[in-house]
Amino acid sequence: MSKATVLLADDHRIVAEGLKSFLENDFEIIGVVEDGRALLEKTQQLHPDVIVVDVSMPLLNGIDAVREIKKIGLDTKVVFLTMHRDAMYAKEAFEIGASGFVLKHAAPSELITAIQEALKGNTYISPDIAEELMQSYKDHAEVKSTAFNKLTLRQREVLQLLAEGKSAKEAARILHIATRTVEFHKYSMMEQLGIKNSAELIHFAIKHGLVSI
Repeated sequence: MSKATVLLADDHRIVAEGLKSFLENDFEIIGVVEDGRALLEKTQQLHPDVIVVDVSMPLLNGIDAVREIKKIGLDTKVVFLTMHRDAMYAKEAFEIGASGFVLKHAAPSELITAIQEALKGNTYISPDIAEELMQSYKDHAEVKSTAFNKLTLRQREVLQLLAEGKSAKEAARILHIATRTVEFHKYSMMEQLGIKNSAELIHFAIKHGLVSI
């Protein structure tokens, strides 16, 4: 029986290589990528059975990359492997179609279990945040959408690139849009979020996990 294929996405090469070494006995590792846009491209090229992806990655974060993959219609299973313990990230991951959410400090066997469950059509979440996630679902009915959730995907893409230190011109080249369009999105977000300057905008991006510090 052939092994299930897995594509790894983590911007820390040493982490990715470690993942590859302990997963390759059980799965066929068909690639390793280091940013969200490369993940989107390789998933369309390779059609892996499962993607193991971090939340925080350069150019396009894991959440938005997976959202784009699901929008395309690919049926690849997704397991998030992250250091983010906040149930907010797990909740969003499952809402966009993820099958698993595993914390990086967990035992390697936990990730293997999550991948196996994903392949069976089941879901898996690290026990450390399972209770918090359930509570967040209960609270959600009483809480309105946050300002961050009201941003469009394009706005989040622009915000992430600017927060990573890209100039408006560089962001425009990556997104294949005009520089003035990047500036338009930037100032629209600042007005929408009640933010007065670029520094506050960067802080907002960091707070919501678009970039890591």
